[in-house]
Amino acid sequence: MTPPLPLNGFFVIDLTAHRAGPTAVRQLADWGAEVIKIEPPGEQVDATGSRRDGPDFQNLHRNKRSMTLNLKSKEGLDIFFQLAQRADVIVENYKSDVKHRLGIDYEAVKQINPRVVYGSISGFGQDGPYAGRAGVDQIAQGMGGLMSITGHPGQGPVRVGIANNDTSAGLLLSYGIVLALLARERTGEGQWVHTSLLEAQIYMLDFQAARYLMKGEIAGQEGNFHPTSPGTGMFQTADGFINIAASGDNLWRRFCEAPGARDLLENPDFATVVSRAKNRQALIAHLNEIMRRHPNAYWVKLLSKAGVPCGPINTIDQTFADPQVRYLGIAKPIDHPKLGPQKVVGQPIHLSAFPQPDTLCPTPDQGQHTDAVLGELGFDAAAITGLRSRGVV
Repeated sequence: MTPPLPLNGFFVIDLTAHRAGPTAVRQLADWGAEVIKIEPPGEQVDATGSRRDGPDFQNLHRNKRSMTLNLKSKEGLDIFFQLAQRADVIVENYKSDVKHRLGIDYEAVKQINPRVVYGSISGFGQDGPYAGRAGVDQIAQGMGGLMSITGHPGQGPVRVGIANNDTSAGLLLSYGIVLALLARERTGEGQWVHTSLLEAQIYMLDFQAARYLMKGEIAGQEGNFHPTSPGTGMFQTADGFINIAASGDNLWRRFCEAPGARDLLENPDFATVVSRAKNRQALIAHLNEIMRRHPNAYWVKLLSKAGVPCGPINTIDQTFADPQVRYLGIAKPIDHPKLGPQKVVGQPIHLSAFPQPDTLCPTPDQGQHTDAVLGELGFDAAAITGLRSRGVV
């Protein structure tokens, strides 16, 4: 028997595609919400470039049911509104004007279901001068300032190697949806919750954005070294690379004492955070010379014992082979009826009262549950056949 999860009993209509919207819905589905993914009829290749049986799509869309529905047809819209009438949450990530053109925007749904929480992600916001523009992760990385501070000094802008804005916008939207569901407990009313890739990117700048807003400081590229904490960065060892966070005077002292580097402690150029920042390049050269004397494993053991944060630079296969990662169990098993046993990326959230499921439900085939969902709405076999013949589903 499947143990209860915190979002059991909530019904979600998923209109999303690409990555940002599915990331939001994945949070809801993984934590127990009943999710119906609505897709247009006909073979689809997701805009992420992932085919349905590929790792990306399978990782994004687990724990859902899937139905096909032509929202451009009157019959399709009628079926959508039948589902929307009992939905707790609807999530979409169209361009900002598309839902209005289809007639499935928040105001339209609210007329028949004032309790609905309607979640939206767009590239640049629901209104404003860029509202109608299409936006994807890398565009937001550039416009939101991230690429200007990523990479080595003088290298030119560099893209971050993950879909930073898609995933952060998705997580922020799922958080906003849960906030709106909590508010509904008090008010009885739903609301529209929305964010954008651009807003998510600026939010993720965090202290770099605050440095500009409060002091007018425009951050630049610092490569693998922390922009405000000298002694924190990536250094070459005898057999690879290691990250070390020897920031602040206390950690700096521990770092120097661990290998017996008294000369660093006694050097006035490195005596304080201010002097280490002023002499950053000389400091990096000294640290690289010390770190190259021994391999990664030596330094991780020595510095961890001294209480200095550190860790190797892993490739992705090394990450999943790491003993701590294996212990955390974030690689979750899925038994797919066609693909066989698979693993996907699990949840990083742990709730003491709701243990994570040992296995997840695989991503459904396109329209796999169309007949079942229509049957739940009262359509019989003949009616479903008619809908299919007219291209409604």
